[in-house]
Amino acid sequence: MIRKLSIFVLSMAALAPAFAMDAARSEAKEVIALQNGELLYVFKDGMMAKEGKFGGVIHLRKGEVVQTADGKSITTVGNEVARLNSLLNKGHGN
Repeated sequence: MIRKLSIFVLSMAALAPAFAMDAARSEAKEVIALQNGELLYVFKDGMMAKEGKFGGVIHLRKGEVVQTADGKSITTVGNEVARLNSLLNKGHGN
């Protein structure tokens, strides 16, 4: 019984990072893949934030133009670094 319980606890702990990643995706209205492997998060209020290809949050300059994976150009609005960082780290702290 203890063995089954410990296996269950370990499997749930392995799923925790997936739930944290879902926090950012569920808060965003749209997540757009960019050409260089980065992700652009468009939040429900129209503000945007950018995640790097290694999972870190990247600063957006005012009016920066980014290229989507399918070749379209998007002019960014806002720089929601703190919001995205908080959402990506949700569930990872003690």
